[in-house]
Amino acid sequence: MVVPVDILASQLPLILHAMEVIGILAFAVSGVLDARRHQFDVVGTFVVAFGTAFGGGTLRDVLLDRRPFYWVEHEGYVMMIFAMSVGAAVVFRLVRRVASERTLVVADAIGLGLFSVTGTSLALVAGMTPLVAVMMGIISAVAGGVLRDVLCNEVPMIMRDRSPYATCSFIGCWIYIGLTWWQAQPEVGLLVGALSIMLMRLLSYEFGWKLPN
Repeated sequence: MVVPVDILASQLPLILHAMEVIGILAFAVSGVLDARRHQFDVVGTFVVAFGTAFGGGTLRDVLLDRRPFYWVEHEGYVMMIFAMSVGAAVVFRLVRRVASERTLVVADAIGLGLFSVTGTSLALVAGMTPLVAVMMGIISAVAGGVLRDVLCNEVPMIMRDRSPYATCSFIGCWIYIGLTWWQAQPEVGLLVGALSIMLMRLLSYEFGWKLPN
């Protein structure tokens, strides 16, 4: 399968930036909440939130040899996460007051979908094959959560929970690859790929889907 990367490279930067920002915010809040549940101090909260928000993207950039890293180039997001960590108690109370567990699942699904397709598209632009690009998308989406769980001294969720998670990312990334191969508009490919991942993840939560042992 030959993917038209010239079109991707010329039209995606602004779209990718917007999607990555939303994904970073969703995962950063997730990290702050987990750290707060474990009663970490400000330093511990910042480390967990930072790792959750940027862990997957940083690992992807290392593997693709992309420089500078996203958080180095946009240090404002690092400062924002630090501010969230300092005010973790306030953030925790606010989110718990206005957001149910379902809302937090939705936020996580949003991060999963956005990071999956952005990671895949960046890998395609870097000249990776479709299979490698899909793997880069999955790494971008799940590595931050794995790092969060490790820092919180927990078995990573993707290894202890049989609900489809990385599987949703895998399928959605291939949907995005297929749309790109069919020369769909880049915005359409990104949105459809991300939305398909979000929908699969939310449906798996709603109906209790489990992967076989």
